[in-house]
Amino acid sequence: MISPEVIGKRIATLRKRKGYSQSDLSKYLKISRSSVTQIERGSRNISILEFKKISEILVISMDELLSENFELKPQEIMANEPESKYETRDSTPVLDPKKFKNILLYILEHCAGKPNVGETLLYKLLYFSDFNYYELYEEHLSGAEYRKLPFGPVPHKIESIINTMIEQQQLQRIKTEYHGYPQTRFIPLVKPNLKELKASEKDIIDKVIEQFSDWSASAISNYSHQDMPWKATSEAEIIDYELAFYREPPFSVRNDEEENYDI
Repeated sequence: MISPEVIGKRIATLRKRKGYSQSDLSKYLKISRSSVTQIERGSRNISILEFKKISEILVISMDELLSENFELKPQEIMANEPESKYETRDSTPVLDPKKFKNILLYILEHCAGKPNVGETLLYKLLYFSDFNYYELYEEHLSGAEYRKLPFGPVPHKIESIINTMIEQQQLQRIKTEYHGYPQTRFIPLVKPNLKELKASEKDIIDKVIEQFSDWSASAISNYSHQDMPWKATSEAEIIDYELAFYREPPFSVRNDEEENYDI
């Protein structure tokens, strides 16, 4: 017998291949997005009506979805697929360099004066800003990719961005010590362009700054190691933003209260 966890993984895989968000699926099923997350985790029972609707939107029969010999065949997924009332989306992050630089400058404008905010803490503030925004809005904030490294998630290719900003006299890198340990710090030389940040984006960043900017580098590194996206990723691999939907408290930033729908 196929376990709920296996069924949930199949649904999540097919959903992503179709380009649907969890919100798309929740609207179609008339349940909350947190319920979709629970289904994909295998921690919530699926009614017959829900299962039928899931098979319809994912264009797969219920028998196939429950089959012991289930196999995902990429060449068959998009072929002869009926039009959907939902637009597909691409969940692959695409870096917006201008947005990323302004987010970095915005964080530094608020935090650069704090003696604890060195390179390690700064990278975690960027990570939580990006992943919290994606979890809440299912859209990318900066589009930066993050790699799983021993001290926590680090923005991919961050060095080239920072070096460019230093060359353009937007940033200054300084080497110092903090509690006897070497520390790399960054000082902003220009102000962020706030026109590049939407109110919802600024709100998420502000909350991350408020929550974490007084933490030590070791404390935020240890905390990031317990976050589902980091835990579920292999060492040195790029962290999948979709893993943010599998967070649990205290990491999840969603309001998981169930919404009432009439089916």
